[in-house]
Amino acid sequence: MRWENLTGEPEHRRADPALFGADAVTTRTFDTPEFAGITFHEVRARSILNRVPGASRMPFEWTVNPYRGCTHACVYCFARRTHGYLDLDTGVGFDTQIVVKVNAPELLRRQLASRRWQGDHVAMGTNVDCYQRAEGRYRLMPGIISALTEHANPFSILTKGTLILRDLELLTRAARVTDVGISVSVGFTDTGLWRTVEPGTPAPERRLDVVRVLGEHGIGCGVLMAPVIPFLSDHPDRLRETVRAIAAAGATSVTPLVLHLRPGAREWFMAWLGQHHPHLVRRYERLYAEGAYAPTWYQRRITRQVHELAQEYGIGPGRAGAARRIRPARAAEEPAAAEPTQLTLL
Repeated sequence: MRWENLTGEPEHRRADPALFGADAVTTRTFDTPEFAGITFHEVRARSILNRVPGASRMPFEWTVNPYRGCTHACVYCFARRTHGYLDLDTGVGFDTQIVVKVNAPELLRRQLASRRWQGDHVAMGTNVDCYQRAEGRYRLMPGIISALTEHANPFSILTKGTLILRDLELLTRAARVTDVGISVSVGFTDTGLWRTVEPGTPAPERRLDVVRVLGEHGIGCGVLMAPVIPFLSDHPDRLRETVRAIAAAGATSVTPLVLHLRPGAREWFMAWLGQHHPHLVRRYERLYAEGAYAPTWYQRRITRQVHELAQEYGIGPGRAGAARRIRPARAAEEPAAAEPTQLTLL
């Protein structure tokens, strides 16, 4: 790992200053069932506002990521590669070695107060989920949301976690002073597929409950239908089932994203595919032969089908309410456009 003195005792391990500054990196484990086998590396970050590279496809310029690694353990997660920057394993290590930026709230408050900060939109949950299980213990998000609210700084959150409802009052308060956007990621409703491909996440129906509760409190919530997994969740009947459930939950919009397989995630996903669906390996090798993304024709087909279903079930643009949802690029396109959505949020 790219941390100094990590071969000694768990306490008082020091981090590479280029990554986290000169404070100690403390490694902890917790003797509770929900954290069995999980190791937490508590660090003091030097910066928490991250500028998105100019070449990125993201529709925002700044992110806040209080965690690295994710106990959701989604086999397709593109962020797996980032664990390699710390010389951590991008497979099981990504799921079980969680970096916690324990000073995130205080650091964000200080950076937002800087004269150089222009009050740009801040996106959260775009790398790993800020409401993964670790957040239940470390409680970083209340301080982060409060800091953004104090500066009336617009922000958005993308999550698979139901823990966001813990902060409902804070989100409602923030929505009174700035634009707040909430999106929940639900790629499919097949519980059998969910148990193997997203084993550490709340069930899809629980995530849709989040959409429902937020709507009941005047906070419009969109659904990122991600990922649509070729040959496993892309059958027209599966797409219809998922969009119907999303509409029933009261989502303000639905944005389909086809599975993409970047280096790091690709190897881990293909190993999973070979174990659970070996008959699909050759089909995936052909479909993703040109790189991380499925062919444009395939993305267009999925986008067109989902948009048509969304129109059928009455999912339209975001509703006016106590909070305004900041939609990802292309989320509000007319179905007739039938262009592939190229965001890579999760």
